[in-house]
Amino acid sequence: MSVEQPTPQKPKKHFWNRKKEKELTLDDITIVDNDMLKRAVGAAALGNAMEWFDFGVYSYLAVTIGKVFFPAANGPAQLIATFGAFAAAFLIRPIGGLVFGPLGDKIGRQKVLAITMIMMAIGTFCIGLIPSYQSIGIAAPLLLLAARLLQGFSTGGEYGGAATFIAEYSTDNRRGFMGSFLEFGTLGGYLIGATLVTAMTSVFTPQQMLDWGWRIPFFIAAPLGIFGLYVRLKLEETPAFQQHMEKQEALEHSKPRLGLFQLLNKYRGQMLKCIGLVLLFNVSNYMLTSYMPSYLTGILGLSELSSLLLIMVVMFVMMPLTLMSGHWTDKLGRRPVIAGGAIGLILFSVPCLLLISSGNMWLVFLGLIILGLIHTCFSGTMPATLPALFATDIRYSALAIGFNISVSLFGGTTPLITAWLVDTSHNLLMPAYYLMGAGVIGLVTVYTLRETARKPLAGSGPAVANKAEAMSLLKKLKQKKMKQSQPK
Repeated sequence: MSVEQPTPQKPKKHFWNRKKEKELTLDDITIVDNDMLKRAVGAAALGNAMEWFDFGVYSYLAVTIGKVFFPAANGPAQLIATFGAFAAAFLIRPIGGLVFGPLGDKIGRQKVLAITMIMMAIGTFCIGLIPSYQSIGIAAPLLLLAARLLQGFSTGGEYGGAATFIAEYSTDNRRGFMGSFLEFGTLGGYLIGATLVTAMTSVFTPQQMLDWGWRIPFFIAAPLGIFGLYVRLKLEETPAFQQHMEKQEALEHSKPRLGLFQLLNKYRGQMLKCIGLVLLFNVSNYMLTSYMPSYLTGILGLSELSSLLLIMVVMFVMMPLTLMSGHWTDKLGRRPVIAGGAIGLILFSVPCLLLISSGNMWLVFLGLIILGLIHTCFSGTMPATLPALFATDIRYSALAIGFNISVSLFGGTTPLITAWLVDTSHNLLMPAYYLMGAGVIGLVTVYTLRETARKPLAGSGPAVANKAEAMSLLKKLKQKKMKQSQPK
């Protein structure tokens, strides 16, 4: 006697997907408060600006800091030791990501971003207080390392949280443009730090800078941190996170949180994409902003003031171009813009380094500006691309971990590794080869991405600017559904 086999059932679609496709209503669409969006973008960009104010100051004072804390070493060794302390902060960033990422997914993005802001300010301020090597000996570089580690720990939760905060507040159609303000803040903070150091270099004598002048920029971190903390405490939590928490409270049994290894295993594909994109983004970033000032001065022999001014002009030009890149990524898509930048690194890194290595001021500037233009393909795109890789419930955790692993291994170490490669090989094109390698890895990563421009974030409904836009979206979806239901 045969037993009739049950008819195979199609797997059920997730409730949210089914609702989005067939039952989407006005209540399912987030209408973003424009004033709150502007405040959120400003507060997030301010934190990034403060982080990069410190990076700009540290990079532009690298030669001076080397003399203060590593006086026994020669010029190149001092530079390597200084960048070693710079890189050490990046090695601890994943630990900060492991702490602040899950915390941001548990208690909220806004609270964690307030914590990271004040910790960054304390770390930067403390650097200005450290006595020189001549005063306290080996304790001086050890205290510098400790302050850098505190900065690294706090910044481990900063970028991932800030990018998540802006992405979750933004509308779907303008997420790229709004996210680009995060990198606008980066360039602005770096430029302010660089401008301050440049002004001081032109006013103070080299001995005054060595004795006490270098401390002044680090002391400015205290009032900046207090102001940033005030701004961030005034913000509300993102709509996407609020909706996520409401859903969790509505369920009788909340979904258990994933451990680190479970997270890495379940989302390893997205993690690898995140690491690849961040590698591309940050190798280009740190090569231009952190290594090039010292390369121009210590390797090519340009005057310190000339080197500082060149990089500052390049940063200034990049600021509006970053916003333009963010705008175009909303129109053209994330993938074409990032791919274009990766191809640019592969094709133009060697020509740019040849121009820079010529020593001619105009050719040096041309090489730097081309590298800066290429970098805007990443700076205007990544703040919207990276958060879209992950769903709301794990977005902060996954982005903080993936971002900081990549920055620690490939971004923050770029100045140190490049300085070592140039010093050991005596090949001035080593920075170009390093950039080309990053371009190849980035291009492969972009090939695996799905396009996320003008689409809702994973785990969230559509986000629009006003009710009229929401009604228009519902009308389009209804027309699309009717068209699909018509017989072919």
